Amino acid sequence: MPVFRLPAEPRFPDPSLAEPDGLLAIGGDLQPARLLTAYTLGIFPWYSEGQPRLWFSPDPRFVLPPDELQVPRSLAKIVRRGDYEIRLDTAFSEVIRGCRSTPRPGQRGTWITGEMEAAYLRLHELGFAHSAEAWRDGELVGGLYGVAVGRLYAGESMYAKAPDASKVAFVWLARQLQAWGFGLIDCQIPTAHLERFGARSIPRADYLAHLDELIPAGPPPGRWAFDPGFTPAT
Repeated sequence: MPVFRLPAEPRFPDPSLAEPDGLLAIGGDLQPARLLTAYTLGIFPWYSEGQPRLWFSPDPRFVLPPDELQVPRSLAKIVRRGDYEIRLDTAFSEVIRGCRSTPRPGQRGTWITGEMEAAYLRLHELGFAHSAEAWRDGELVGGLYGVAVGRLYAGESMYAKAPDASKVAFVWLARQLQAWGFGLIDCQIPTAHLERFGARSIPRADYLAHLDELIPAGPPPGRWAFDPGFTPAT
């Protein structure tokens, strides 16, 4: 199938026309209108410094319904022990910077380019991108960020400078998303790390059908905070 070149308007081809590796389109920009349109259609940008902007819609899609979260026993013990203070949206720029700068085993460089960092900071300012952060003794030691559209949370990246910090933040976030009625956490592509939490692959057609249900209704854009008295049940 052809790889489509995007027009100036924030429009995309049908995701079902993507290449076998999920590549759908090239070009365009990272303005909020285009990014939000992409997420509502099951598409996301993924490219490295020096590459053109590439847009993907993989089949199958790796997802985790928040109400199916599985917390390993050893991690549940850490969550209950309260090793970390978990916050939402208090240090988004620091989290994305940490995700960008933290080395990944077996990877050279990062796909979070300077352009992409600026674009997601803008989405955060508009109330669509959100971070979950792990703090210890007043220091940020890990976290994750993603984009919320309707009742879908599209996870983008996570990092940790202390043992299990980002995992604890993920558990807190997933439980709060469940309480808010979110139907899916989009994990995009399979990883053993998220598979241990219960994430699984589903056909892209099923994923897109879920979006039809989840996108129309959801909390309005804005800064997130945990519900008063919220704690994750483990």
